[in-house]
Formats: sequence, structure tokens, C-alpha cells
Amino acid sequence: MTPPQAPLTGTATDEERPAAVSLRVQTLTKRADFLRASRGPRVATPGFVLQMRKRSTEEATGTRVGFTCSKKVGNAVARNRAKRRLREIARLVLHELGREGMDYVLIGRARTTATRPFSQMLTDLEDALNTLHGKKQ
Repeated sequence: MTPPQAPLTGTATDEERPAAVSLRVQTLTKRADFLRASRGPRVATPGFVLQMRKRSTEEATGTRVGFTCSKKVGNAVARNRAKRRLREIARLVLHELGREGMDYVLIGRARTTATRPFSQMLTDLEDALNTLHGKKQ
């Protein structure tokens, strides 16, 4: 027995389909990248610390971001929650305010990253990016 076939009328051809655009930025995974970012400029906010590094022209293009939370943030559940929140604010803000060829590292803070209101964390990231990029507030 074969399953029924879906009708082909009304489907878009390859030429008519819009290109898929990913809003996801690349993630830093290597320790060396985190160490290079730690030597760059940083901004401390109540919910997290943001570090930035401008990559050389030989390195790959695009915006990259890394997330880290030490054991000071709490147990594994608290660290994972803090990192999930950092990933989400980065996803929402970096595609608009992040710059090409930059590495960003968001570092969670003890007792505040997991509990700070989400809207305030979004504002904190926008303000921190504007500060690092030298824009007036």
C-alpha cells in the first residue's frame, strides 16, 4: 500500500522560493577565541558582562558570539538557564546591532542573569553594544 500523493498545484518552484536567511550567528567554541575576546574591550551591565573583539581580515566573515557562565552563577540548572537567556537576547539583538567581523562573548553573573527581567536584559545588551561601538546614548 502506498501513501497518497500531495497535489502539485499551487506549489512554488525553486525560482519562486525566497532565499532562506538565517538570523543565527556563529557560536564560539574554541578556548583560544574566548581568550582573545577577553583581551578586548568590555562593558559590565547588571545582568552580564559583554566582551568584544575585532577579528583580522584573514579570518572568516560574519558575527560570532560565545556564552559562558562559571560555577559562581549556580548549579548546572542555574547555569543552563542563564546561558539560555543569554543566547536568546543575543539572537534578538545581535542581528540588528552586531557588526560584521566581530566576536562577542556574554558572561553570566551570579544571581542576576537567571532572574533579571528579560526586557531589561535586552536593553542592557543594546546599551552595551552601543557603548562598545562608540555610539552616543
